[in-house]
Amino acid sequence: MNWQPTNLSNNKVCLIPLKEDDFEELFAVASDPLIWEQHPNKNRFQRPVFQNFFEGAIQSKGAFIIKDALTMEAIGSSRFCNYNKAANQIEIGYTFFARKCWGKLYNKSVKDLMINYALQLVDSVHFFVGAENFRSQKAMEKLGAIKIREVVMPYYGEPDRLNFEYEIKKTSPG
Repeated sequence: MNWQPTNLSNNKVCLIPLKEDDFEELFAVASDPLIWEQHPNKNRFQRPVFQNFFEGAIQSKGAFIIKDALTMEAIGSSRFCNYNKAANQIEIGYTFFARKCWGKLYNKSVKDLMINYALQLVDSVHFFVGAENFRSQKAMEKLGAIKIREVVMPYYGEPDRLNFEYEIKKTSPG
């Protein structure tokens, strides 16, 4: 199943499949320490830590660089991951945005595109949010996602962290 379509866009954002040569452009966004202050890995603004994150994104074959639809400037990243055929579900995660995008409907625009695409192919979409990431927890609630459990999650090349799992089903609003 193709979890990396090349045509996810709206009037706010363009999601473009992540490529190796996107590293510098995306790291320029990710190098802001305040982006990661509530994240389980608070050091992801550091180049070697972000390099590990980026390698995991490339290996996922479902990651996007997010660009502002008007300026085509890189503003963040998100990805599809951990497709579960038996449960007919996919995860959307590893999302981050430049601070200048916070509170301006960029996250909602991206998630709407990804959720609508995914729910054409699966019955539910899952999200894992760090237990201390209050901003992202509120964003999940605004999307209509329901918290279904707490779980310790592995991170690619990083320590395991406590996360909250959220779900949106085909029949859920949002």
